[in-house]
Amino acid sequence: MVQAIRNIEKALGDGIKRPSPSEVKNKLIARKSLVATQPIKTGELFSADNITAKRPGVGISPMRWDEVLGQVAQKDYEKDELI
Repeated sequence: MVQAIRNIEKALGDGIKRPSPSEVKNKLIARKSLVATQPIKTGELFSADNITAKRPGVGISPMRWDEVLGQVAQKDYEKDELI
């Protein structure tokens, strides 16, 4: 019984959540970034019509979608370019 309890304690870990080594390797591949769906000119507003989320996740996170919508583009963006 004691051995079973020790095995459960090991399985529960230390309570600190962190990615496993295999998750770290796939982090950039699995995450997404905001990208232009069409060419965007300097001064245009970002909208649901001209941006979307695509892989890889090396740019602005889609979690910031609401912050980006309505903002003015500070430069020109090509189709599929990271915002």
